[in-house]
Amino acid sequence: MAYGLRSVIVDAAHYVLGSRQHGDVITVEDAAACPRKGSSFVWLCLHEPDAEQLAELHDRFGLHELAVEDAHLAHERPKLEQYDDFYYLVFCTAEFDRAKREVEFGEVHVFVAPGYVIEIRHGPATDASKARQKLEHRPQLLKSGPAAAVWGILDEVVDGYAPVVDALEADIAAIEHQVFSSAEDPTERIYLLTQEVSDFYRVMHPLLAPLDALERGTSFSQIDPALRRYYRDVNDHLKLAHDEVVGLRDQLARLLSANLALISLRETSLAATQNATMKKLTALATIFLPITFVTGFFGQNFAYLVNHMSTQLAFVLASLAQLGVVVGLLVFFKRRDWL
Repeated sequence: MAYGLRSVIVDAAHYVLGSRQHGDVITVEDAAACPRKGSSFVWLCLHEPDAEQLAELHDRFGLHELAVEDAHLAHERPKLEQYDDFYYLVFCTAEFDRAKREVEFGEVHVFVAPGYVIEIRHGPATDASKARQKLEHRPQLLKSGPAAAVWGILDEVVDGYAPVVDALEADIAAIEHQVFSSAEDPTERIYLLTQEVSDFYRVMHPLLAPLDALERGTSFSQIDPALRRYYRDVNDHLKLAHDEVVGLRDQLARLLSANLALISLRETSLAATQNATMKKLTALATIFLPITFVTGFFGQNFAYLVNHMSTQLAFVLASLAQLGVVVGLLVFFKRRDWL
């Protein structure tokens, strides 16, 4: 039975002694019928096939139903699992979306056995053709069989991490400048960037153990010893990117602490300024209080004062008393640094 997989096939080919046998993309049915012994194998790459389409892969290549289910549902952690007659690997790709200023992740699920490599991609993965083109220009590596194809996929995935690390470093440097320039509060951006770096770490960290196993040759019993140095190179690149991401995560933690400390310092300074202003306003209100009282009192009793204040001396004495109160309050508040 055929399910029409051609619509989701990115590429599919048959290789013999490192050479592609057909220029065009072959069907799944043709791939399953190809001779697959020794250095002869088929390499299929599909993008987000549905359950029915995966069922054909299950039937034609004898894939285990649990691995097929994982490949269909996606959202798996990077891992390397061994089944009776094949290995199942999961890698996560990463791309930095410069328009959104965020990291987007995808998944690559790989079924590998002596006669085939089936690659299933989910999400905004990196260019699926890069690994194949690189290996087709290096047939001496493809002679090593399916393990060479797995190396090519891994090399493409891990090489895609470096631009993401560089973009995150640039974002962190910009935020660091923003924190100490007091332009605006970058707390939300620091938090979101911390989440992205943590997600990136969770993508990379589980891949360390499988790559160590591949480099040592403890997985893929059919791997060519000469190919291990290529796995070692990929492993070195992964560890370098992993260490840089750990450093970025620590840097963001320190940056968040510094930002919160600066915010606290600015709030304390603002509170001190507001407190000093309130002191001055309180002092001025206190000074004008007796003036207001006296003015109100004499204003309400103006007619009485006109009829009973016979000399200017009484007026002068009353004014001096009022002035004395004002001067006394000014001296009092000045000594307490309220003015």
